[in-house]
Order: sequence, then C-alpha cells, then structure tokens
Amino acid sequence: MKYVRMPIEIESPEEQGYDTIRFNLSESSMRDRKLSELGLGIDDLVLAYGVHRGAPGLRALIAKQSGVDEAQVLTTAGAAGALFIIATTLLEKADHLIVVRPNYATNIETPRAIGCAIDYVDLAFEDGFRLDAVRIERLIRAETKLISVTTPHNPTGVALNRDTLNRLIALAEQKGIRLLVDETYRDMSFVPQLPVAASLSDHAISVASMSKSYGIPGIRVGWVVNRDAKLMERFLAAKEQIGICGSIVDERIAEVALEQRDAWLSTVARELEAARAIVEHWLARESRIEWVKPEGGCVCFPRIRKDASVDVEKFYRVLAQDHAAAVGPGHWFEQDKRFMRIGFGWPTPDELKGGLAAISATLDKAGR
Repeated sequence: MKYVRMPIEIESPEEQGYDTIRFNLSESSMRDRKLSELGLGIDDLVLAYGVHRGAPGLRALIAKQSGVDEAQVLTTAGAAGALFIIATTLLEKADHLIVVRPNYATNIETPRAIGCAIDYVDLAFEDGFRLDAVRIERLIRAETKLISVTTPHNPTGVALNRDTLNRLIALAEQKGIRLLVDETYRDMSFVPQLPVAASLSDHAISVASMSKSYGIPGIRVGWVVNRDAKLMERFLAAKEQIGICGSIVDERIAEVALEQRDAWLSTVARELEAARAIVEHWLARESRIEWVKPEGGCVCFPRIRKDASVDVEKFYRVLAQDHAAAVGPGHWFEQDKRFMRIGFGWPTPDELKGGLAAISATLDKAGR
C-alpha cells in the first residue's frame, strides 16, 4: 500500500505546536480533559495482554448505548483504527467504493492507498450539505463493496435524517453491499438522535470513538459495531494482526469515562449550545462569511463569500502570523480554501470569541 500523509495531519496543531497558537479554532473535538478529572483508580491494574475483542466491561457499555449485543462490538485504536480495519478487510484493488465528500481524510485516504476505484458524492453548500440517497444509488455497480457516510457530518455538522438512513440501509441490503456509518459525533446532536445504524441491519457497520464527544483523544479508543458474526471475526483477525489487542490502560480509562457518560454529555450539550450561539451571533454581524448551521458535532464549515473580494491566501497567512489563530482550511477536505472548518467545542468561550474576532480583522486586512 502506498501511504501518503494528509494535509490535515501535516498542518495539525500538534504538528505546529500548540504553544504557537493563541486562538485554536481548528480542533474537531471537545476540549481535552485531564486524567485527574475522571477519578481513576488504576494503580492495581495488571499490565497483561487485554481481551482481543476489547475489555468486556467497556464493550458492554458500548453495546448498551448502541442497542446491540456485546459480541457485536470490537474495540479499536480510535475511530481511525476502525476505519483502517474496515477498509483493508472489505476493499481490494478490483473493488469499488462510494464515499461522501467533504469528509475526514481517513475515510478517503486508506481506500486510495488500497488502490480501489472510488466515486465521490460531493455535498454542496447550496443544498445545505444534504445527502441525496438517489445520487448514491446511481453510482452502484457490480464491483461496489462499500458505501461510506458520516453523520453528524465532519466538517459540516449536518446530520442524516431517518428517511435517508433507512434508504441507504435498504440499498445496502438489496445490493449486498456494506454501509459504513461514521457516527463519531452521534453523542453531540442538536436534533433528534438517530439509532446506531448497525443496530438496524447486519449490512450496516457503525464506527465511533472516545475522541470527540468525550474530550480524551489521547487514549486512542474507538470501536466497530456490526451484527454479522462472520464479518466481525474478519475484523478481529485484522485487529490481532495489527496489534493483538488494545491497551488495557486506555480501555480502562474509556470504561470509566463511559460510566460517567450521562453527566458528562449533559455538560457537553450545554456548552455546545452556548458555543454554537456565539458563532451564530458573530455570523449575524459578519456579512463576508456564510454558513450552514450545524445540527450535530462541534464543528461547522462556513465559507468566505465570493463577492467579499478577499485574497484567500493572504487571509490564512495573516490569520496565523498576525493573530496566532488557526482554523481548518478547506484544502484539508479537498474543498476550495474559501471554506474553513471552525471548531467551537474545543476553545473556551473567550478563546472562541477572540478567534472569531481575529477572522473578521483578518478579512479586513486581506480585502482586495
């Protein structure tokens, strides 16, 4: 496989150095938490190999919130590890993938490394970034093995509705195709929450992680949910050949965090509502930027209006150099650089307001 580094990774805050950024609006998760906040007691944890499928207590919690049995859950090294396992298990060079774009790069780059044929369903700002299942249906061919979607969507924050999810599942069942639904943002929703897709059909594969909603991306714990026992055995074989099992320290931390799930997510919901309102209030006054209001997650994907007469390259240069502010530029998602992903869950309210003010000041300076 020919691996290529992704721009989103090369230009990430952790690669630049967090100490170089004053206003970090580029993150796609809640603010990182300290280990002490979880009240862990792991001094007596035996550092042996873990259960290959994942710690039983952790998998039981994931299964309960997913509406499936524990046997239908496999823990992975983050959602990225899950996506890698799924792509390398299901796709070969002769196969065909249909994937929604823009998308988080891992959903695209691993299939590219495999060398399979790929058709992209590009979501349009003018359509409110809504996914039309008919467009996917028209692209299905005999070699199609996988359809890949995300809800709530990264980077737009737009969620699938139940009718669209049902239609995609019906297509997968009728055509004998697997439907991958990246549900990493499912626990951060401003609209009624959909069921976990994998609970609805054995053709659906759900992926999620502890990184976004729970603010603990450093532990690298994610999971795959699927009801097809034979397919889950193949996923398990892939996991074992990559790393045998997960870190029992990471999985214990994840288990404790999920035990505190209800209280934590209640806090997250309040913080996200307030943060989204800050962005909405800013956009009501900033006429040079337009957006689609997010329905879930902690990110949005606004763009600089074409008629705003802004030098886009100068905009990003000035934003970083004069204001030490960071957003996720459109090219991270193979989109025009007039787009930018703004993460509103990670910064404090003051940092968010400061970063948005920096964007406005930079638009002033980058005007043509």
